[in-house]
Amino acid sequence: MPTPVISHFPQHSTFHRQHGKPIRVLLVDDHFLVRQALRKALDRYVDIDLVGEAANGQEAVKQVDLLRPSVVVMDINMPGMNGIEATGRIMRKHPSLHVIGLSFNVGKRNREAMSNAGARMLLDKGAAHEQLYPAISHAVGKLTDAGTSGACHTM
Repeated sequence: MPTPVISHFPQHSTFHRQHGKPIRVLLVDDHFLVRQALRKALDRYVDIDLVGEAANGQEAVKQVDLLRPSVVVMDINMPGMNGIEATGRIMRKHPSLHVIGLSFNVGKRNREAMSNAGARMLLDKGAAHEQLYPAISHAVGKLTDAGTSGACHTM
C-alpha cells in the first residue's frame, strides 16, 4: 500500500517572485543522494537560492545560525540529532523560519511530532521531487494560485 502524500499541489500552479527576493533554502538529509536529488529538483527555479546542506540535525542547527535561510527542508530520521529535535531547536531560536519535514513515514505520529516542533508541513519523501517547490512557495506565502487552497495540508 503506497504511503499517502501529506501535501498535494496541482502541477500547473502559478508562482511569482515576491519583491524580487529569492527564497533561501537549506537542505537537511543524512543521505547525500537524497540531498543531490532535491538540489537537482530545485535548481531549475530562479527564485530558489540553495544556501547550504547539512547531513544531520546538529549540522542543521549550526547552518541555520550561519546561513540564515528562509526555509529548511528537514529529513526526520537521521543519526544523532533527528529532524524533529533539530526542528524544535531551530524554531525556538528562529520562530519566523519555515521548516518543511520529509519522511517516507508520514503517519500521524510523525505529523504530530513535526507539528509540535514547529514545522509547517510534512511531505512524503518519495514525492518530494514533485512537491517540494510548491511546498516551499506555499510556506513563504508565494503561492498565488487560489485554486490550491484546501489542497495543501499544512500543520
